[in-house]
Amino acid sequence: MKYLIPYLKQYKLESILAPLFKMLEASFDLLVPLVVANMINVSLPAGDVRSILLHFCLLIAMALLGLACSFTAQYFAAKAAIGTATGLRSQLLSHIQSLNFSELDGIGTATLITRMTSDVNQVQNGLNMFLRLFLRSPFIVFGAMVLSFTIDAKMALIFVTVIAVLFVIVFGIMAVTTPLYKRVQRNLDDVTGATRENLNGVRVIRAFGREESQIQHFHQINQALLSTQLLAGRISALMNPLTYAAVNVGIIAVLWMGSRQVDSGILLSGDIIALVNYISQILVELVKLANLITLLGKAAASMGRLGQVLDTPPSMQFDGHVSEGADTKEAVRFDHVGLRYGRFGDEALTDISFCAMRGQTIGIIGGTGSGKSSLVHLIPRFYDATSGSVSLMGISVADWDPAELRRRVAVVAQKAQLFSGTIRSNLLWGRSEATDDELWEALEIAQAAEFVRQKPKGLDEPVEQSGRNLSGGQKQRLTIARALVAKSDILILDDSSSALDYATDAALRKALKTLPSYMTIFLVSQRTSSIQHADQILVLDDGRLAGVGQHEQLLQSCPVYQEIYDSQFQKEAAQ
Repeated sequence: MKYLIPYLKQYKLESILAPLFKMLEASFDLLVPLVVANMINVSLPAGDVRSILLHFCLLIAMALLGLACSFTAQYFAAKAAIGTATGLRSQLLSHIQSLNFSELDGIGTATLITRMTSDVNQVQNGLNMFLRLFLRSPFIVFGAMVLSFTIDAKMALIFVTVIAVLFVIVFGIMAVTTPLYKRVQRNLDDVTGATRENLNGVRVIRAFGREESQIQHFHQINQALLSTQLLAGRISALMNPLTYAAVNVGIIAVLWMGSRQVDSGILLSGDIIALVNYISQILVELVKLANLITLLGKAAASMGRLGQVLDTPPSMQFDGHVSEGADTKEAVRFDHVGLRYGRFGDEALTDISFCAMRGQTIGIIGGTGSGKSSLVHLIPRFYDATSGSVSLMGISVADWDPAELRRRVAVVAQKAQLFSGTIRSNLLWGRSEATDDELWEALEIAQAAEFVRQKPKGLDEPVEQSGRNLSGGQKQRLTIARALVAKSDILILDDSSSALDYATDAALRKALKTLPSYMTIFLVSQRTSSIQHADQILVLDDGRLAGVGQHEQLLQSCPVYQEIYDSQFQKEAAQ
């Protein structure tokens, strides 16, 4: 509730008016049986047509007023619920953006998608119905019970018994189904995750002919969701027949005892009709209340899941305010750095120490899983080192102002990621105030200018979500150009030329040499040919630094580098 209350305060008027108008509607509903009873007991026996018509007009007027109150209440309830859901969704997205890579890795993308969509919708529906019914239904139930006492106290005891039985049924079923709805949402996470994985990897699935096995895997996950939903649905489905049975037994008791009272002259037939109407109203409202409680159970489970994300604090604290580097020629220094993902995982990096000077090109090479990406992710502080220290321009990365740190370091990730829009809008992510001349300059260096010029709209050519309308090589070159537009002090190319042919890769490396002398470049690559001209090469092996030096030095002194070079040289010779 601590996340709902601030938004409900923004809709305080709507949150008050919605239940009040519903109570006003309920008041008209409670008066209807009394008007009908008076008409049957007084007007009909007397044959007073005028009185009957007046009663009829009064009933029509109350129905119209009740309808107007209902529409008004639903408008205010929907406005408050939708506004609150909008605020929750915005807060959730804002909080997710504040989380670090460690928390996002732990929570998972599929879970976050489910919580941003399905869970927020469940909370919205629950809040909408709560504002409409949380006062109306109890008001009618207890109001009908009180009014039944004004008619006949003995008959009213039947109402008390029926209400007690109904409450046991409703709250008993709710206690059983609430944990089940939490499990339903967890299973929905699994289905969303499997769907996302299959859609993202559809080409791989078809390339290896694994369609049937993936269909079977999805069927198992989907079946688990189905089973849980059916179990929760079957238990919830017991509510209506049990409540109807209890109320119908109560109606039978009212008619049986009422007939004896009418025969004795204690009650009139109109009073019995009023009592039956009241017990019918109780039935309808308790069914609504039961459905509301079921819906609130789902909403509470979803709100708990949203709270888990919102209660997850960022593991990194960005308290630094440094915006200028020290008077040093050092660009990046690693001092006995270690990195561990999670508290109990193995070390991804162990005792890494090196120094990169301003203007140098640093090559990073190693086998798959050797820690290359982990190393460069520490420079812009995507992760915090678990031991040792990382400094930028002579200042610890933890002391830098986060916005300034990210401005100083431009990163091209392994997986090229473009956003829906145009080529221009994607390039301007690097620096929003960049001119067209600067965009074309970055495209020329990234070897992307030629294919962009061939596009009918040039820089304004549309880009679909994730760059679906571009090839892998085109996407990589555009992401490199985007980083170049930023004109940062540090440029990190994390294996970002893997989709480029050798000629384009060589042209790119030649163009990178024309960059300003103050820019330090980190080249992560699987190819020794891509980094052999670097000023300094870091060779990683299982998270450790196996060698540091230039190409010729490493060929003489580093067995790991020799092995990589020989395997690639022999492969190229064979081709």
